[in-house]
Amino acid sequence: MINRPSRRAVLAGTLAGLAVPPAMSAPAEASGGGLPIRPNIVVILADDLGWGEIGSYGQCLIRTPNLDRMAAEGVRFTDAYSGAPLCAPSRCALLTGLHTGHGTVRENPEGGPQHALTSADLTFGELLQLSGYRTACIGKWGFGPERAGQPSHPNERGFEEFFGYIGHKHAHQYFPAYLWHNGERVRLDGKQYAPHLFRQRAVEFIKRDHDRPFLLYFPTNLPHAPSAVPGDAGPYESRPWSEANRRHAAQVARMDDDVAALLRALRESGQAEHTLVLFTSDNGPHREKGVTPWLFDSNGPWRADKRDVYEGGIRVPLIAWSPRLRPRVVRQPVTGWDLLPTLADLARVPVPANLDGISYRGLLTGARAPRHEYLIWNRPRKAQAIRRGRWKGVRFAPHISGAGPDGRVELYDLSADPGETRDLAAARPELAEELMATLDAAIGPDPRIPYGLRSEIRGDEVVVTLENGSTVPWDDVVLGVDGPRRARASKVRRVEPGMAISVGFPLPAAGRDRLVARAAFRALGRSQLFRRAHSRSALTAR
Repeated sequence: MINRPSRRAVLAGTLAGLAVPPAMSAPAEASGGGLPIRPNIVVILADDLGWGEIGSYGQCLIRTPNLDRMAAEGVRFTDAYSGAPLCAPSRCALLTGLHTGHGTVRENPEGGPQHALTSADLTFGELLQLSGYRTACIGKWGFGPERAGQPSHPNERGFEEFFGYIGHKHAHQYFPAYLWHNGERVRLDGKQYAPHLFRQRAVEFIKRDHDRPFLLYFPTNLPHAPSAVPGDAGPYESRPWSEANRRHAAQVARMDDDVAALLRALRESGQAEHTLVLFTSDNGPHREKGVTPWLFDSNGPWRADKRDVYEGGIRVPLIAWSPRLRPRVVRQPVTGWDLLPTLADLARVPVPANLDGISYRGLLTGARAPRHEYLIWNRPRKAQAIRRGRWKGVRFAPHISGAGPDGRVELYDLSADPGETRDLAAARPELAEELMATLDAAIGPDPRIPYGLRSEIRGDEVVVTLENGSTVPWDDVVLGVDGPRRARASKVRRVEPGMAISVGFPLPAAGRDRLVARAAFRALGRSQLFRRAHSRSALTAR
């Protein structure tokens, strides 16, 4: 449950057009080098790619020259973790900044209904869109239902452009009969390879004439099962492996080519110097539809794979690339739920309060970043894990993975036993109990408070509400609605964290369906401008 603001200041007014600062156009250069201020951001999320399936992480059988070049030129993280050992909860953690002890989606459908995000889920797309970024999601969204206009749709969660799969299971079809473009189904002939279409759309988005910084979220469905590629397995066709393994290798190589296409588009469009690219995976490697990850050593030195809370199921590659970054290797643990606060930090936007994630922006440029006291993973009714420093605790629910009627707790020292082969729970029962108590305390309801800008129609007014769900005060606040008329603006001196203000405006003329709410304020030492567009018909329907 979302906690409501502690108090609310309500302003009544008849303000129309407001004189507020314009949105930032091209990213400004950072002083003293390093990443530019408010860079373009490209987030590439692989599907079921193991930690060891890239050459720069030790892969020997599958060639990934483009990702290896990214790693050599950029920042490679050795101790990066996904939000969960499987798809939907991992993506929820990535998008919202909450681990699976707090997030809305904590497990996969597994034969039941497709889990969904809600209107309370502020994603990194919505946060950056509010602050003036152009946003796109191209690929596998992974949350249902398959219907336009519902709160879990990418367009409703901050991505003004969407092309791809909405649902989790639909993304298993590499030659689909349809894909979604925003709120419309696009019929296909079942012969077009979806990853190729995603590459084309992503390149087109990058090459547009952007007048504002952009965010491209590119969640490919490669190399998820089945091992489907157009044609044969290319350079792997003659390898003495099963067909599933040959084609899996071809999938990884194809994904590497897609990364190269995006980087090439950035260079050709002149955007590379102003862009940060992040590449990671949603969980460990799969062993489905005939693929045998041990052939490729897909999990590297780690134990187990997808669905497991051992390191092989949650340790993932993470590479950050920009021409402005110096090559380095980072060994400090970071997680998928750190992405939202990191992107907010990069965009100079107030970070939402009560997140589980921590910004690792400093690690990208060689500076320091705060460390997590502990990390947790929660698969309800199945398995849980906690890492605190060198210690890793694992707990299985009753009758899961060979556990008895009381479940089973395991304890590992990752510094001496990274492969999790020596269970120390019996030798260190007090430490195991302490870790389990910390794990239990970390699981509970959603701790966030409302954040953002919203509108609703009440009678002949549009009521615009600004909610400060961050940790810092917002000063000199001015609210408005884009319109042809101008009126004297009124200011609110300060909106404290946990507080909201509402202002009423005359409803624009009936011919204007698009309403844009605006909020100008100062926070973090700079001017902020939030804008959120609504269709009049959608607001009326509410």
